[in-house]
Amino acid sequence: MSMSIHTVTTDQPEKIPPPSVDHLSTARSTKRRWDVGGRVHRLQQKLTTKHGWVGDYDYAWLCMPTMPWRWGRARSRHAKTGPPFYALDSELPIVLAAASGLQHALAMLAGLITPPIIFASALNLDSETSAYMISASLIGCGILSLVQMSHIRLFGNYYLGTGLISVVGTSFATLSTSNAIFDSMYADGTCPSTTAPDGMVTRGACPDAYGMVLGTSIICSFLEILMSFVPPRILKRVFPPMVTGTVIVMIGASLIGSSGIPNWGGGSNDCMSRPSSGFFQLCPDISAPRPLPWGSPEFIGLGFLSFVTIIITELFGSPFLKNISVIIGLAVGCIVAGAAGYIDGSSITTAPAITFLWVHTFKIRVYPPAILPMLAVYVSLAMEAIGDITASAEVSRVSVVGEEFDSRIQGGVLSDGIGGFLSALFTVTPLSIFAQNNGVIAITRCANRTAGRFCCVFLIIFGVLGKISGVFLAIPNPVLGGVTTFLFASVATSGVRVLSYNRFTRRDRFVLAAAFSFGIGDLLVPTIFTHLFDGVHHPNKGLQGLFDSITIVLSTPFLISGLVALVLNLILPQEDSDDDDDVVEVIDVEAHPNSKEKELHI
Repeated sequence: MSMSIHTVTTDQPEKIPPPSVDHLSTARSTKRRWDVGGRVHRLQQKLTTKHGWVGDYDYAWLCMPTMPWRWGRARSRHAKTGPPFYALDSELPIVLAAASGLQHALAMLAGLITPPIIFASALNLDSETSAYMISASLIGCGILSLVQMSHIRLFGNYYLGTGLISVVGTSFATLSTSNAIFDSMYADGTCPSTTAPDGMVTRGACPDAYGMVLGTSIICSFLEILMSFVPPRILKRVFPPMVTGTVIVMIGASLIGSSGIPNWGGGSNDCMSRPSSGFFQLCPDISAPRPLPWGSPEFIGLGFLSFVTIIITELFGSPFLKNISVIIGLAVGCIVAGAAGYIDGSSITTAPAITFLWVHTFKIRVYPPAILPMLAVYVSLAMEAIGDITASAEVSRVSVVGEEFDSRIQGGVLSDGIGGFLSALFTVTPLSIFAQNNGVIAITRCANRTAGRFCCVFLIIFGVLGKISGVFLAIPNPVLGGVTTFLFASVATSGVRVLSYNRFTRRDRFVLAAAFSFGIGDLLVPTIFTHLFDGVHHPNKGLQGLFDSITIVLSTPFLISGLVALVLNLILPQEDSDDDDDVVEVIDVEAHPNSKEKELHI
């Protein structure tokens, strides 16, 4: 039932040989690959020579600002002076490997810290627990990215990992679904809340809700593990760009509305409703250094400053800065916010200097109504993984067809599933393959896995240094909102790009219209399905759990739209190429009065 046209490029650009660290012939290097003495000699040469440390890479190009008004021949000449391409396993100078790894780590940093911050805010957790969640996310991502970059043969033709620079991070699909699960927990009394005389509901801290999401994630991760043993060609048929693109678009759009824009206005907590009294009368709350009503111009200005900084960095920044433009936006916004007195430094002072996994723990339990939504999340993670692995293979200049590529997809999906299981044990929500790093590979022309391993080391260091998490937690909501709005919009744009692989026949438009009817409807009227089962009186506990589960799925835009797209794409027959009514040949009858009637083609 997949699209009948190919959506990926199979012809790869010709590889440019990278500078060699040693001056030995390729044949001798290959012969001595597993020779211990030879490897020691090459390591010694790399550590003791200038060529081994810096090579002949064009570092000036990497750090040189760009001018948007350079056009024509000047730009063409500049484009021809780009650095060489470094393949997966080529020798890489140490400084370049570290610099590329740092770029990868910084490029994904905003995407890694955002989910735990939003989780902690949604559950009203204290700053100490919130800082730990950020650290655990960074450490878990570093460890599991090392697994994903491997390509370990297990048995037969089954592997673990992609063998590419495939880093992992907290999936935004999990973030969107967890928000709906948390709403359900507060609604059914699993999490505490209080109602003021004026009807204002204030949510209490609920760390147990996070533990329930982790426990449910553990049992649901086995679905993706089992999916990894399904032949990739079958997965591509069941989940074509029609389905995956719809899911990604709705994930990005829903996060903009539920987190990005609300934080830009001052906070996504109870202060967003602008109550007349209480702890959340002002944003982020009345205890903040400079609290203001939600939507105040000061908040809008801070978020806009961060947003514009990203645009300016894209216009004038060097390739290095362009790769970390989101971090630059956060930094500039925080500098101005700090000077204006909007930053509360208590999270930095209370954060430990050194931390690690399991410093804080959560009660791992299963929340039955969350099982069905989390199963759908893992299906979407597998869909995202297939697309991201394909993109990583393209920019890494390796084949995107054949048995080797299929083994990369199989190994990547398996590692994704196992990563979901292990990440929950790491006290982190499901981790999946990140796509942000493909842009770093494309710009720096470095697909070498050594750079990827440096990236993992940097992420683990960022996580272990607890004060860094405290700094991230101190970022004001408007600054975070301005940056994450751009970040989530980038996710939606990726979905639009995936949808562009379709031919947009009448059948395609019909499927998309039906899927977006539910998805966009959920975005605009989030409570439409909340009272769906109110007419069922006194259901037993199991039946009530099923009702809650269905309600969560129907109330999560990307889940319901993806489900509709999946079902319709499977049951609607494919159109013949001669049945399209889009391209109509216009005939001037007066100019050709004797012309015969002509056929219309798709």
